[in-house]
Amino acid sequence: MLPYIYSVSHDVSKNGSSFMRALSMDFPSDKRTWDLNNEYLFGKSFLVAPVLNAQYTPEKTVKTDENEGWNKTDGNKENSVSNIDFTQNKGVKVYLPEGADWFDFWTNEKYSGGKEIQKSVNLQSIPLYVKAGSIIPLGPDVQYATEKKWDHLTIKVYPGSDTDFILYEDEFDNYNYEKGAYTEIPFHWNEKSKTLTIGDRKGKYKGMIETRSFNLILPDGRQKKVDYSGQKTDIHFR
Repeated sequence: MLPYIYSVSHDVSKNGSSFMRALSMDFPSDKRTWDLNNEYLFGKSFLVAPVLNAQYTPEKTVKTDENEGWNKTDGNKENSVSNIDFTQNKGVKVYLPEGADWFDFWTNEKYSGGKEIQKSVNLQSIPLYVKAGSIIPLGPDVQYATEKKWDHLTIKVYPGSDTDFILYEDEFDNYNYEKGAYTEIPFHWNEKSKTLTIGDRKGKYKGMIETRSFNLILPDGRQKKVDYSGQKTDIHFR
């Protein structure tokens, strides 16, 4: 997710936006979001619902003594970790704000907003949803920005409304961006014509990727690959 994180970070710095957003910031007319404190938006596209309560082990109070420390007799064999099946799926409730449709990031299943749903989770996943009308760039699996080139990015388009996204890139490891050494590649999704437009690249920096490919994916599985050299191109999905 580094291309998405890097681009949103640029938007935060340049336009005074914010990264972690209370749901009421983007859905003020939905009163249920006003005091919802266990979900948040990650950028303007992702809805994150962290699992905040223990799913596999019971929550219990363990008494301690300041002189003797933890009283081990408070434990019991019934609650030991060895008796717990950590492969079981558990269920948590997630509220999806009214005013947009939502796609499950893991399954691409689509939901209408304004309702609470039950989501199956395990130790490998948490509830994560993408707002309909979003463009999400995804890159290679890396530990740091310059580990692998960004010359073959995946662009996930979640239809539902017209939307824009700017893919931001720079040299990654210095402050030359403050001197204008960076690029912006604009993406626009036209909902009516089902067309993704990749606009002309703006800016330049030393070592930038001149020619690259984008793998475009829709939630229904349709994919298209496009080669991009910095000039505007339209990709139709009708």
